[in-house]
Amino acid sequence: MFFTALTGAKMSAQSIAGQDTIKPIDSIRNHSLDEVVISASRTSESIMKSPVSIENVNSAYFKKSASPSFFDALENVKGVQMLTPSLGFKIINTRGFANTTNVRFTQLVDGIDNQAPHIGAPIGNAMGPSDLDIERVEIIPGTASALYGLNAINGLANFITKDPFTNTGITFQQKTGVNHVDDSNSGAKMFTETSFRIAQKLSDRFAFKLNGTFTKGSDWIADNRTDLNANANTGVGIAGGVNNPAYDPVNGYGNESSNRRTLTLNGRRYVVARTGYSEKDVTDYNVQNIKADIGLYYKISPKTTLSYTYRFADLDNVYQRANRFELKDYILQQHAVELKNDIFQVRAFVTTENTGKSYNLRSAAENLDRSFKSDNDWYADYTTAFNNALAAPGANTAQALNQARAAADMGRLQPGTTAFKNKLNELADINNWDEGAALRVRDKLVHGEAQVDISKVLGKNFKESTGLDLLAGADYQSYIINPDGNYFINPKPGKTFNTFSYGKTGGFIQAGKSLLHGLLKLSATLRADKNDYFDIKYNPRIAAVLTPGKNQSIRMSFQSGSRFPSIFEAFSNVNSGGVKRVGGLKVMSDGVFENAYLRSSVDRFQAAVNSDFNNGVALADAIEQEKGLLVKNYYTYLKPEHINSFEVGYKGLFIKRSLKIDADFYFNKYDNFIAQVEMNVPNTTDAMLIPTYLNDRSQQSRYRMYTNSQSVVYNLGASLGLSYLLADHYTIGGNVSYAKLSRTDNNDGFEDGFNTPEWMGNVSFSGENVIKSLGFALTYRRQSSFYWKSFLVNGDVKAYGTLDAQLSYDLYQSKLGIKLGATNLTNNYYNSFLGGPAIGGLYYTTLTYSL
Repeated sequence: MFFTALTGAKMSAQSIAGQDTIKPIDSIRNHSLDEVVISASRTSESIMKSPVSIENVNSAYFKKSASPSFFDALENVKGVQMLTPSLGFKIINTRGFANTTNVRFTQLVDGIDNQAPHIGAPIGNAMGPSDLDIERVEIIPGTASALYGLNAINGLANFITKDPFTNTGITFQQKTGVNHVDDSNSGAKMFTETSFRIAQKLSDRFAFKLNGTFTKGSDWIADNRTDLNANANTGVGIAGGVNNPAYDPVNGYGNESSNRRTLTLNGRRYVVARTGYSEKDVTDYNVQNIKADIGLYYKISPKTTLSYTYRFADLDNVYQRANRFELKDYILQQHAVELKNDIFQVRAFVTTENTGKSYNLRSAAENLDRSFKSDNDWYADYTTAFNNALAAPGANTAQALNQARAAADMGRLQPGTTAFKNKLNELADINNWDEGAALRVRDKLVHGEAQVDISKVLGKNFKESTGLDLLAGADYQSYIINPDGNYFINPKPGKTFNTFSYGKTGGFIQAGKSLLHGLLKLSATLRADKNDYFDIKYNPRIAAVLTPGKNQSIRMSFQSGSRFPSIFEAFSNVNSGGVKRVGGLKVMSDGVFENAYLRSSVDRFQAAVNSDFNNGVALADAIEQEKGLLVKNYYTYLKPEHINSFEVGYKGLFIKRSLKIDADFYFNKYDNFIAQVEMNVPNTTDAMLIPTYLNDRSQQSRYRMYTNSQSVVYNLGASLGLSYLLADHYTIGGNVSYAKLSRTDNNDGFEDGFNTPEWMGNVSFSGENVIKSLGFALTYRRQSSFYWKSFLVNGDVKAYGTLDAQLSYDLYQSKLGIKLGATNLTNNYYNSFLGGPAIGGLYYTTLTYSL
């Protein structure tokens, strides 16, 4: 069994309401379950009364963590899985179906969606709060759609920042570190991050705060050379690896399926790929993030506050979707206004996105190859050179294949040369992935919402006479899509470059009542959402919380959630290396589903035909003999994804409130699970010719379509967290999470998987004020191996364990804080998922000074 780091750690005596508090009893500290959370029911409530599982961690926990930032520290929270596509871009997920673009998990900052519009998910914490401004984070591990709708089908994180009326002053922070120690692909590199926070209460009515962070470093390197096409030529006696003519390394691009052909050489059929380039050849791995925010707060009355917040982010790092991208000069901006008090709140925001000079690494690599020689010319030269080499005395097939590649590659651009750099820069500015690599997206997200506490509107007598808590809310959200002609087009005829929108309207009503003198609390929520392209969807939540004693609670809930397709899933229109990625709405893909064959069956068919031919069967006879392997596409246009979720949980304190236990169990059933399927459409309607066309790559059109799974998808899991306070200074804790997928496998070529370890967890030991203000923390994190399935690569992610450590000390009456820390202290490189970078140790110091 694995254990994970303390999530209910000792909090400072100065913690504000809503955080764990520490009170000395008989000279020892004790846990509290009195903290207040707001995300579980969209209103303030004791965490003991929360109807669903919720994790609440505050700034004291983050300060004590061995992680370099509060966002990194979330990896140690019970039930949280974190993927690392980049040093500057990490992905939070809970309860399975992890993805490097996690459109099933919502990330909020003070209740405001933090997503990048075209992605439909946040880019880590690129536009989020800094370490200096974070007050606490509330995480709901499980569907939150009944209250939040949209993509909160797997869970939700709400980053709550500090109030400038109560938390004033000027604070600076400097982090300095080093990574890439003993990295075979790089020498050691520096990492720096500089932050400041200025907050001032100018009067009883007006306050402001200003935050800024500048981060710079060298990204983790993705250089997995495993051959993804190892079986392509086993029929002719050639194993996978560098000598495979169809060699396709995980982090090599330009040699994928669309860059391969089957050639008849010396009477045998070989699968041959273009040479391609390594990822490190086509990206510079520089990480940089400039982010800032300003908040203005005006109290109209003691309980009513009007606020305006502006957030800005400019980032350079590597981002992974189906392909990996270099994000460069990528700018996000957000304007938000909010009016709230204890009865109602109204907020609106707009998020704008400009992808700047970003580009697709795969398209860059394949078009670098094509820039010096077209595919047709390259394969013709390869064939000629092979025949010439084989005709030489004493030549063998292996030598001929190697000589053929060398001859066909004559004049190929070489990494590191001026010509290579100039051509890469040129391609990175061409907004057509069949010719260049540019990512040029400028979209917006517009959102407005209102919420009212009906119980308070109806007056004190209503609550006293009925005992009911009533809450209602409504929201409208729309993506404003500015078609670029490559990534998005307007589906309306003749309107290719005209701006269009994709929106939804929703609302909820919630009722709660305490019974049996507070022993039992029942609540029910009903949400309805209507999307522009889909009928109205209803999502209920029913929950019960039993508190048999002051220090114990048992919760149980049933809820459903719906997810409308993201704008990319709905409207994408990308030509990428001969494969067209098209949104699954009928307006985008009319006719494709009806005429396509599953690529998985086409691949099996082509491999069987090659095998028959290489064993002496005539090509036409082989096609006729194997055509039964072809499977007509049985998928259709997108429908909303749906989940039904059942959950039970328990919280309790024991041994004079020194031992804290938090456990939960869940069972989910997914319907219409959204993912991608590749399918090929023969360029003929003659049924007799279809098998012949599907055996020839040049006689078919290839698509990667978003659609709904026809498999039955279930997942279940559980988690357990323990925390024990030792004497005056020490805490030992841990948690463990279990997740299991159960689905029928249609062998359908679906590209998205569960992508979650069956077991993950960690254990920690920490102390504070051990000698004066000296503190320390040790955390060992472990996760089991698991199967990763995505468009880029499928395979097993190896199990790994990491050790994090920190020492901290406060000086000058706690005005200066010093922290020495390391993540992955032993520097054992690991991958959090396939296709991503190898992650080593990061060794850092943090200085925090408050004026």
